[in-house]
Amino acid sequence: MIDYEVIPLFGGFLLHLTDGKGDSNSMQYKILKLISYILCQLPHSCILWLGKYMGLLYFNIAAKQRNRAIRQLRESLGKSQKDAEKLIRGSFINIGRNFLEIMYMPNLKKENFETYMEIDHIARFKAALAEGHGVVILTAHVGNWEWLSAALVFSGIPLTAIAKPQPNEQHTRILNEFRAMVGVEIFSRGTSELLGAAKALKKGKALGFLVDQDAGPGGAFVDFLGRTASTPMGPAVFAKKFAAPIVPAFIVRKPDGKHKVIIGEVLHYEDKGNSDQDLYDLTVEMTRIVEKVIQENPTQWLWFQKRWNTTPEMKKTKHHTVKQQVAENE
Repeated sequence: MIDYEVIPLFGGFLLHLTDGKGDSNSMQYKILKLISYILCQLPHSCILWLGKYMGLLYFNIAAKQRNRAIRQLRESLGKSQKDAEKLIRGSFINIGRNFLEIMYMPNLKKENFETYMEIDHIARFKAALAEGHGVVILTAHVGNWEWLSAALVFSGIPLTAIAKPQPNEQHTRILNEFRAMVGVEIFSRGTSELLGAAKALKKGKALGFLVDQDAGPGGAFVDFLGRTASTPMGPAVFAKKFAAPIVPAFIVRKPDGKHKVIIGEVLHYEDKGNSDQDLYDLTVEMTRIVEKVIQENPTQWLWFQKRWNTTPEMKKTKHHTVKQQVAENE
């Protein structure tokens, strides 16, 4: 489920501020572990305060990301320059808080997670699991998605995710340590991740997908926030292949700094006789759900993502199926 990482974004920035010696991978890992240890001695309110000013600092110095975010928000939501700047400022504050909260994850336990967040409609998720085909999770880079994973696991959801290894292996290492602490099973992209994910669904587990990323020439070209975007079809494909229900799940930060996990109505793949069209239609339906969450919580999304990089002219036509290695190992 995790792909665009907050730790690489802020981790390198923070390491640059601390010692400027970014060439030592082992040193980076040790510094991040030390930062995490120090942060875990603080109350959550202090984490929110520090994260706010870290986000504001990054907003002021990261001109490329800031300007891209403002431009894309204006194009998508039709906001004025002033309003867009205000919303993106709030988005950077949220990102800063997310980073420090990820470093704070060793303090997040099954016994105390409800201190930091509330969950709406967890019964929907458990009913979907009870169908016995696993669950495909529909989510996006909204709020603190790493804490969303923790909240689901602590609520009794057996969660798996496909994660993209980062160029800096120490960032991947510490992220995966934090994920393991809360009980998330990770399959690294570029390995046998599809086979592992398929087996997880067959065992009745939940598999998370972030669907707000550019999917390249092989994606489904769908209108997203007013512009055509290449959209991942993974959730629809896996739902079809394994008869797995799809559960929309998002996490948003409330005004008091804590979180609310929103579980949406369960979706199912419908076979209407044309599998490519059926997969496309389901992808459109899921995209509308993601859009609505972003529109209602514009400061919670990563607006500087290169979401619209692949144009319709770059489209490749293909049948969307789970790779053969999955079928061969069923």
